[in-house]
Amino acid sequence: MSDGDAPFIAIPAFPSRVFRHGYFFVNAEKGIRGPADLKGKRGGVPEYSMTAAVYMRGLLQHEYGVRPSDVEWVQGRADRLGRKLPSDIRLSEAPAGAELGDMLERGEIDFLMTANNPLSFRRGNSKVRRLFPDYAAAEKDYYRRTRIYPIMHTVVIRRDICERDPWVALSLYKALCAAKDRCYHFLAELGSSKVSSAWLQPLLEEEQAIIGPDWFPYGIAQNRPSIEALLQYAHEQGLTQRRVKLDELFAPSTMRDIPLGDGQRI
Repeated sequence: MSDGDAPFIAIPAFPSRVFRHGYFFVNAEKGIRGPADLKGKRGGVPEYSMTAAVYMRGLLQHEYGVRPSDVEWVQGRADRLGRKLPSDIRLSEAPAGAELGDMLERGEIDFLMTANNPLSFRRGNSKVRRLFPDYAAAEKDYYRRTRIYPIMHTVVIRRDICERDPWVALSLYKALCAAKDRCYHFLAELGSSKVSSAWLQPLLEEEQAIIGPDWFPYGIAQNRPSIEALLQYAHEQGLTQRRVKLDELFAPSTMRDIPLGDGQRI
């Protein structure tokens, strides 16, 4: 998008989004007590340019003053973006066959930012712990202050199809919004279990109290802070040639939010 015409255009439906404070892991023997201690450390990341890592580096920089250049980065897999990074970024690939969670356990890296809990943590290894032990509280505070709810995925359509049949984008967007509204209605019928959680009702009530009645929002208005943050971080980190504008990303017909159905409140 920042280099020229992209073959796809997005619609503001976001099927995957995750707060990321809970996915920073540190080696407990490295003297890391808080985010500021990551300066000068060696950090692992599955892929430097992946969306989760962009948000997580943005979080470190803008919340805790840890810039990407303050860390020596080790990437777990080959880069797929192919963009030349700023000259002050130190990035190398992990040895072939190495697993970043194991490297963290052995102390070969000091911390790890990832999109899932590493196996070394899931095994209960005492050397691997979270950087933010009470990560849920940190994430709730972060959202209340910033309104940023990190977005991992969106839905795109081939640009040539949208140009040929302009109705496609809005129709698909409406269908995805209707599907989400049906999901809300389904979850609201709490007399029978929808997921294997004993306290689903208070969980959903809390999310609505913090995020709003539409607690997994699509559309532009409620997601503008999250999208703008991603565009800012991507440019600051050298992953885009210029600061892409939000309006460039989405089909014009989908830029206006669609009213929600009646019954999404639990």
